[in-house]
Amino acid sequence: MKELIYHRLLLPAVQRNADRPCATNAATGATTTFAEHLDRVGRVVSGLQSLGVGRRDRFALLMLNSPEYLELYHAAFLGGGVVNPLNLRLAPKELAYVLRDSGTKVCFVDAFFAGLIDKVKEEAGLEHVVLVGQGDVPHTVSYDDLISSVVPIIPDEGEESDPVMLMYTGGTTGQPKGVLLDQRAEILNAYHVMMTLHMSRDTVNLLQTPMFHAASMFSVLGGPALGARSVIVPMFEPTAVMKAVETYAPTVTVMVPTMIGLTLAHPEFRPSGLASFDDLVYGASPMPQALLERVLALYPDMKIWQGYGMTESSSVLCLLGPDEHRQGGKFLRSAGLPMPGVVLSIQDTEGNLLQVGDTGEVCARSGNYMLEYWNKPDATAEAFRGGWYHSGDAGYLDDDGYLYLVDRLKDMIVTGGENVYSTEVENALASHPAVLQVAVIGVPSEKWGEAVHAIVVLRGDASVSEQELIEHAREWIAGYKVPKSVEFRADPLPLSGAMKVLKKDLREPYWEGHARKVN
Repeated sequence: MKELIYHRLLLPAVQRNADRPCATNAATGATTTFAEHLDRVGRVVSGLQSLGVGRRDRFALLMLNSPEYLELYHAAFLGGGVVNPLNLRLAPKELAYVLRDSGTKVCFVDAFFAGLIDKVKEEAGLEHVVLVGQGDVPHTVSYDDLISSVVPIIPDEGEESDPVMLMYTGGTTGQPKGVLLDQRAEILNAYHVMMTLHMSRDTVNLLQTPMFHAASMFSVLGGPALGARSVIVPMFEPTAVMKAVETYAPTVTVMVPTMIGLTLAHPEFRPSGLASFDDLVYGASPMPQALLERVLALYPDMKIWQGYGMTESSSVLCLLGPDEHRQGGKFLRSAGLPMPGVVLSIQDTEGNLLQVGDTGEVCARSGNYMLEYWNKPDATAEAFRGGWYHSGDAGYLDDDGYLYLVDRLKDMIVTGGENVYSTEVENALASHPAVLQVAVIGVPSEKWGEAVHAIVVLRGDASVSEQELIEHAREWIAGYKVPKSVEFRADPLPLSGAMKVLKKDLREPYWEGHARKVN
């Protein structure tokens, strides 16, 4: 017998809540009921089949948040294909690589991104571009025409091991890695969260994190499975979020700390703009303690949660709950306790288990992990060596099992909720002929948590400005990865005995007086 497939969650929820609101576009107020939602999902599945997409074929999404985005996700999870949600900030070369690497032939876009996809369509090997919404932009078929001309189909239940999502994440080699996730991993993750963060048909979930991001996955799957209403903000903007809160009185949301900070710092901020939430979940980047303390003071009755995880784990491994947040002290430095079914260990570089309080690599075992890195068997084997997933994060466990993170083992920079691998940025900058040496580190930023900072040594008498290097990098990598600042040095960068740049030494002056908490 099988259970960990989305049919078992969504179809009963639709039956029980057929006439209740399912998804609302916060920008327009347009709302679909659960019955209407499932009818449209079935039509998406049928439309995908007409374009040659089957259960194991990939189709991509490059669009702002919307109820249609939710329909496309659910079509995949009901057997319509393997969804490939594209990061909205990818540069053209990155987009072409992801589409080509994944074997994607069909891409859904909105008017904001249709021109970008048109530029890479031929290089990426796309056959169909489906336009969601209106716009005089390049496309091969419109979403409305695609779903209005077909009969809805809900495929039979597949297997728990069926791939359902291919989500690309940053790569240490300079190219994104495709994380292939199956029904079992995604539904287990939803169960884990539902066992901890309680929702019901009376819940109103404000979905404001980008829907391409793993941080949105419980909102995409868990809320609808429980009959909750999803109010969807197309793109985060503080006044739009506050308006949605005051209009729809949502009871739960997920926010990256940068989003919280930008909202509270906005000239039009008012406490009522976030006041309706019973539960506020944050994660994906460092939360400055001063900002967290302000939120706790502003909303004394709100339940505050912190989530820690990664795309590879579908995505939550740990939660820090409301009680710990209100107790404060050491708990505000913690990433929380592992979710039900998740086992953590701290290991040294040889794979030996470390004792309580000792710092090493955070490793995990659970059923909500990816199948593999797409087309990268060596990287997959490395990640799961010894029967544990190796996170690349450094941390320790206390006597009560709470996880504390102290650094990223691979010098990952977390800026505004996005992971940036320094190697990607260094490769882009090093391609400039004037650059001899380059090291990229994260430096403290009130706005972003960490900001990408490049330290550059130029060749001989070569000359190049900070802005010229930034613009050069923008041609190769997504905007959020581009350095916010560039520092030029005359002396060579400090090296270890293994001839590796000592980034720890480079970071230290910037982090004096700052607690570098990494989530």
